Amino acid sequence: MADVLTPQQRSFNMSRIRSRDTRPEKIVRSIVHAFGYRYRLHKPDLPGKPDIVLVRHRKIIDVHGCFFHMHKCRFGTVVPATNAKFWRTKRMSNVERDRRNLSALKRDGWKVLIVWECETRKPAALAKRIQKFLAK
Repeated sequence: MADVLTPQQRSFNMSRIRSRDTRPEKIVRSIVHAFGYRYRLHKPDLPGKPDIVLVRHRKIIDVHGCFFHMHKCRFGTVVPATNAKFWRTKRMSNVERDRRNLSALKRDGWKVLIVWECETRKPAALAKRIQKFLAK
């Protein structure tokens, strides 16, 4: 199936997809801040530049987009109709990189919570999960 957008339109759309300050990330930040925690964003000296770093507590919260990190939900299992091989390779490399970064962080003594984009659709349940993680 051919792409319904021109290459210029597709390029523009893809350029709007951000890696930081996304809506799911902002939702998680507001929950963490409401609990009274202070954090650093995208600390460059840690593997993968985690989204939210609570240095004093040695905890990290990473927010992953379901599509780009291949979550097992309905949003993450979508298979693009065009350029499928490229997207499969791209998404698999994201998953592998996530695995390496998570392993390195745990080896360095960090506790890590992965929050999926689809989980931010239910903020009350997400808040309970985050609170439980931070209280440990």
